Amino acid sequence: MKELSHMDEQGRPKMVDVSGKPESQRLAIARGLVKMQAATFKRIKEGQVEKGDVLAVAQLAGIMAAKRTPHLIPLCHPIPIDEVKIDFNLDEKNSTVEITAAVKNTGRTGVEMEAMTAVSVTALTVYDMVKGIDRGARIENIRLVHKSGGKSGDITLE
Repeated sequence: MKELSHMDEQGRPKMVDVSGKPESQRLAIARGLVKMQAATFKRIKEGQVEKGDVLAVAQLAGIMAAKRTPHLIPLCHPIPIDEVKIDFNLDEKNSTVEITAAVKNTGRTGVEMEAMTAVSVTALTVYDMVKGIDRGARIENIRLVHKSGGKSGDITLE
């Protein structure tokens, strides 16, 4: 079994030393879903939610969250981020908003946590903006779907 990288010899948490790792271009892509009632979906699509443009606000929240990841996840390195891109796939048939976040950097450690944080906060923002009209809205299936760069190279999970 592989040694836990975030634990010292006494079992206490530690930040991983990445100073000896070479820099490489890195990319992480994560996805998640917000499922809602058809009427709620229609209001988002038509820009008829009282709180404002749900997707624009959520997109900005996701970008901001990616940049703040080390403030939220205790052992994440503060790293320069070159790009954060948040895209939405609106599925009218299933009344879902699929969120995809792609985060890029050039550095010594990956951006998977930044991508998943971006998706999570984007989904939370969609939820927050519609919870007053749809108490049954729910966030589902946040996951990493691809990463590249670093020692492990390309990993595609879907």
